[in-house]
Amino acid sequence: MITGEPLSIHNLANCKSLPVKPSAVALTGQFVKLVPLELERDVPVLFKISNGNAVHLGEKLVEEYDPDSVIWRYMSAGPFDNEAALRAFLQPQVEVENGLCYCVFDTAFDHQLGVATYMNNFPAHLKVELGNIWYSPLAQRTKANLEATYLMLSHAFDLGYRRVEWKCDSLNERSRRAALRMGFKFEGIQEQHFIIKGRNRDTAWYRILDREWLDVKENLEKLLAEG
Repeated sequence: MITGEPLSIHNLANCKSLPVKPSAVALTGQFVKLVPLELERDVPVLFKISNGNAVHLGEKLVEEYDPDSVIWRYMSAGPFDNEAALRAFLQPQVEVENGLCYCVFDTAFDHQLGVATYMNNFPAHLKVELGNIWYSPLAQRTKANLEATYLMLSHAFDLGYRRVEWKCDSLNERSRRAALRMGFKFEGIQEQHFIIKGRNRDTAWYRILDREWLDVKENLEKLLAEG
C-alpha cells in the first residue's frame, strides 16, 4: 500500500468490527492445539513442566534443567517458585482487555506444552502482536512453536489484520532466529525499551504484513511438512 493511500471499504469495515478482546476460539493443527488458557486447569501442569524438574511426555524424557536459561531468562518474570507465583504472572495475561492468552497443547497426548498470546491488539489499526511465548523443554525439537505460530498468523490474517508483530529482547538469539525462520521481517532495535529484572532491555522488532502473508504461509507449510 502506498503511504497515505485511503483504506479499502473492506479494511475500514474490519477496523470497526473486530473486537478489542480477541474472540476466544480454539485453533487446532496436526501437532498442537491452542485453547484459551484456563488458570485452574492449566497452571498446575504448566508449573510442573517449566520449573526445572525432570519431566516426561510419552517416550520423551527431559532430565533436570536450569529453568532460567532454558525458558525464563528473557521473559518479564520467572522462574517461579510455586504454582501461585506462576498463576499471578499468567492471570493478567488472561484478563487483559486487548489480548487472548492461549495454552498450547500437544495433540497426541492432549498435554500442555506452553503458552502463546495475542497481545497489544489494536483492531482500529488492524495490527496485533504475538508475544509472551514460552514452552517447556518438552516442546524442544518438535514443531510446536512453528505450528502454533502458523495457526495464530493464519487466524489473524483470515480475520482481516494487516500487520502481525513479533518483539523480543535483542539478546534473545533463539527468538530472533525463530522469527526470521518463520518469515517475520526485522524492522530494527528499540533501545532502552524496558527495564526487566533490574536490567536494560533493548527490543528487536519484527513483523509480517498482509501482502507478505501468502508467501510466508507457503514457506511455513513447507517447514511443517518436512520430516
